[in-house]
Amino acid sequence: MPHLARLAEPLNVVLVKPLIPGNTGNIARMCAVTGSRLHLVGPLGFSIADRDLKRAGLDYWDKVFVGLAPTFDELVAEHRVVPARLHLFTASASDTHFQRRFAPGDWLVFGQEDSGLAPELLARWPDRRVSVPQVDGTRSLNLSTCAGIAVYEALRQIAFSG
Repeated sequence: MPHLARLAEPLNVVLVKPLIPGNTGNIARMCAVTGSRLHLVGPLGFSIADRDLKRAGLDYWDKVFVGLAPTFDELVAEHRVVPARLHLFTASASDTHFQRRFAPGDWLVFGQEDSGLAPELLARWPDRRVSVPQVDGTRSLNLSTCAGIAVYEALRQIAFSG
């Protein structure tokens, strides 16, 4: 099996107000195996108490960096996130992840399973919106599937180009 070298500056995967523990668990596992950092922005739709995580089968928490922030603005301020490093994933973007150039340390941001990212957040950085393409007339992808597609495209560009 080919191995992925750890990036000097890992990717940052941000889940804003996630609701479903299984999706968050799948994304945590993906972050663990890709060396990406996971950041959760509250409020969360589930408990992250150890016993609750184990019951949901989320056994990768000890292998992934998990940061918690009460709001997206506090996350951005705490980590001094530069807007040019943000990639706001939304079904309403005209640019696809295939057109976007990713770099080490970028922030891939995903919204709630039922409603996506808040319109106010998307309006603040309209040029940072990006989507994973899909056939017209279909519902959006599952959150963990979308995050996996995005992270692996970013890694392909960063670690496997040239």
